[in-house]
Amino acid sequence: MPGREVILATGEFYHVFNRGVASQPIVATKRNSYHFLEQMFYYQNVKAPTKYSLFKTLDKDTQNQIWTRLGQEANFLVDLVGYCLMPNHFHLLLKQNQDNGISRYLSLLTNSYTRYFNTKTERKGVLFQGKFKAVRISSNEQLIHVNRYIHLNPYSGYVVKTLKELEQYPFSSLSEYLQPAGIKHCQSKIILDQFKSRKSYRQFVFDQADYQKQLEWFKHLNLE
Repeated sequence: MPGREVILATGEFYHVFNRGVASQPIVATKRNSYHFLEQMFYYQNVKAPTKYSLFKTLDKDTQNQIWTRLGQEANFLVDLVGYCLMPNHFHLLLKQNQDNGISRYLSLLTNSYTRYFNTKTERKGVLFQGKFKAVRISSNEQLIHVNRYIHLNPYSGYVVKTLKELEQYPFSSLSEYLQPAGIKHCQSKIILDQFKSRKSYRQFVFDQADYQKQLEWFKHLNLE
């Protein structure tokens, strides 16, 4: 099997993505989607105490204690900068914090989620299409634009119809960027500190929305 072409270096940022095998759905319900996101946050931790499936069998108080401890330790394989879960694929903007961090993280996440999804939908076999793809971010400008691209995915992919719906899309980090309150899972300051306000970041994203949708439409036309 050929090795990965992109070297995953510690301290570098990467756009990481994968889709369902043969572009099939990787989520069937909202519960699936929330489950994916919670696993995504759980497996960031270097010292996750047990498999996520066992973690979920614990009582709520114990789960909350573990979440609190992990949050205080903040010992992560990767930092999340941005993310978006779509019906048949996902996008992550990650910073690798330790050697092999991204590969280990994606292996834990996708293997665990595949077992969960296969059980819930009574299917067998692989869920994701081979190895995840990774693109190294080579400049700050690229970092900002890739983050915007990820946040616009539900709109350009026709999962939501309006920008208002995009702003409320629950399976993306966009709401973390636009709302000052709430639990924060992403290192959004890396991006937001380069804008005057959350409102100006919102404008930066939304100004590109229709153009990105056009590009995606032309891309699909060329594939037909």
